[in-house]
Amino acid sequence: MSSLTWPPLRDALVGEEPYGAPQLDVAVALNTNENPYGPSAEAADDIAEAVRSAALGLNRYPDREFTELRSALTDYLNTDGGQDLTPDMVWAANGSNEVMMQILQAFGGPGRTAVSFAPTYAMYPEYARNSLTEWVAGRREDDFSLDLEAARRLVEEVRPAVVLLPSPNNPTGTALPPEAISVLCEAAGNGIVVIDEAYGEFRREGVPSALELIGTHRNLVVTRTMSKAFALAGARLGYLAARPEVVDALRIVRLPYHLSAVTQATALAALRHADELLAKVADLRAERDACVEWLRTQGLRVADSDANFVLFGTFADRHAVWQGLLDAGVLIRETGPEGWLRVSVGTPAEMAAFREALTAVMADPSTTVKENR
Repeated sequence: MSSLTWPPLRDALVGEEPYGAPQLDVAVALNTNENPYGPSAEAADDIAEAVRSAALGLNRYPDREFTELRSALTDYLNTDGGQDLTPDMVWAANGSNEVMMQILQAFGGPGRTAVSFAPTYAMYPEYARNSLTEWVAGRREDDFSLDLEAARRLVEEVRPAVVLLPSPNNPTGTALPPEAISVLCEAAGNGIVVIDEAYGEFRREGVPSALELIGTHRNLVVTRTMSKAFALAGARLGYLAARPEVVDALRIVRLPYHLSAVTQATALAALRHADELLAKVADLRAERDACVEWLRTQGLRVADSDANFVLFGTFADRHAVWQGLLDAGVLIRETGPEGWLRVSVGTPAEMAAFREALTAVMADPSTTVKENR
């Protein structure tokens, strides 16, 4: 460590920028894959009452095993792909980000490697960096699918401690077939294979959840979040399902009382209103599919999506397109491979504003934005 360096960051962090999408005051925010439909007044009242009740006991530490919440999450997962899951197979933390960090803290670290396949979620290499885990990224195909044989070879060659795979993938929206999950679980040996289903509730009809395979593969971990389909991004509650021995390993690295009583009360109240909070998922799927179809009629390349966002391109200057949309009051995400952009699915009115703004940007004769591909 140089005596001239201040503050004395470790070398791997020097020059790094904090992760995060722009938070701008715009009329139409379609850049962070939030659910545009918030809880109803009835659900909000129930959450508020649950938090008030919890507040009366805030002088005491919360249940560090969050027993009631684990039971409620188990009941929900067993309605959406889970098969005979039990509370000792479920774990939760402050957002799926903390869940992922706990996985890397428990199973990664110095001398160990994490693997994924790019393009993928931009936080994964940061989880690896922050846990002192070596990072190796393979590549996806041009259509963002996995070449399963190439993926298997890479996993067998690297022997990673952790494999991180979103399904649906972020930022592309691509879901993994069950056979890919099984092949990679087998190739990983004793390595942990994490299937990140943050957007799992938005998958198209007939696309299975990796939860169905937990009974088959002891090294499989499936993560979820309440931020997206449950419209609870502000509450920060992520969770996972895995074999009990994997869950027990995470208890070693968790911070004491990491889930506050307020967070537990909020999540439990939201789960009581699951049917209502998830009722708009079908509408968002339909809006997504309509967006994909419309973008393709504009001559753009569009990735098939099982999520609540759409990746589209390709543009010679994607930043110019992003800026043009922002100037029109529509904020989307400049992410993914060079030339591509990502739009979150919003309300019909928000998507109409996006289409109008994009049409105007692409028609602007002062800029050639679309690549000839």
